[in-house]
Amino acid sequence: MKLISLNIWGGKVYKPLLKFVKERSRDTDVFCFQEVMQSPISKFSNGAKTDIYADLSKILKDYTGFLATPILAGFDLKEKVDFDLNLGQATFIKKGIKVLSEQTSFVYGNEGPVYFWNIERKKKRYLDVPRNMQCVTIQKGTEKILIGNLHGFWMPRAKSDSPQRTHQSKKVMEVFDAFNGPRILCGDFNLHPGTKSMKMLEENMKNLIIEYGLTSTRSKLHKRKQKFADYIMVSDEVKINKFEVLNENISDHLPLLVDFSV
Repeated sequence: MKLISLNIWGGKVYKPLLKFVKERSRDTDVFCFQEVMQSPISKFSNGAKTDIYADLSKILKDYTGFLATPILAGFDLKEKVDFDLNLGQATFIKKGIKVLSEQTSFVYGNEGPVYFWNIERKKKRYLDVPRNMQCVTIQKGTEKILIGNLHGFWMPRAKSDSPQRTHQSKKVMEVFDAFNGPRILCGDFNLHPGTKSMKMLEENMKNLIIEYGLTSTRSKLHKRKQKFADYIMVSDEVKINKFEVLNENISDHLPLLVDFSV
């Protein structure tokens, strides 16, 4: 089976992104996306496509799409908007693969979404933005597989440890440790390798970014010095046939591809 994880940056690199997804849909079983926007209004807002979830759904007709409970409302990744707009994760599973369950587990803060511009502490709004993990359980043969699509806690100019991030890692592992079977955790963790928060996740999971010696998960469109944010991690039951970071400038993040079997 093949899985692709990508923070799509709200669809700012619109046409190349959709072309990539369409081409990769020929042999990809699971797509896990972060920073997905959903709205009844279809337009570009500060470069982001407000109904990118609908656009992805049209391309991925042979998939079942699941939109996680959003974390943010009324925010287009840059500023306040005056129309209904939600931001969160989405997972698409190719039809024919049995989906046993789908749910959203909040791993930091209260269950969202929050209206970003209503948060009182303006300089530290990010502290009140909830974070979640979309969990989809599928069945392959006799095996049940848990896939977690995570968009981790963000704070300005830093992907180091913080109380919020260690709490988040603890909550993620509570969900994963309770599942008996193969587990895959992917997404934009907003974490540097080597942090305590990452090591907590690595206690019972293999970090493929480290195992394969990869040096960056950020594209040329990312202008800061930070090289890491995105990961795929697997439990021991998952056999890796191939893992790579795809050199595609379709976001400020790079797509991660894992070919696996159980």
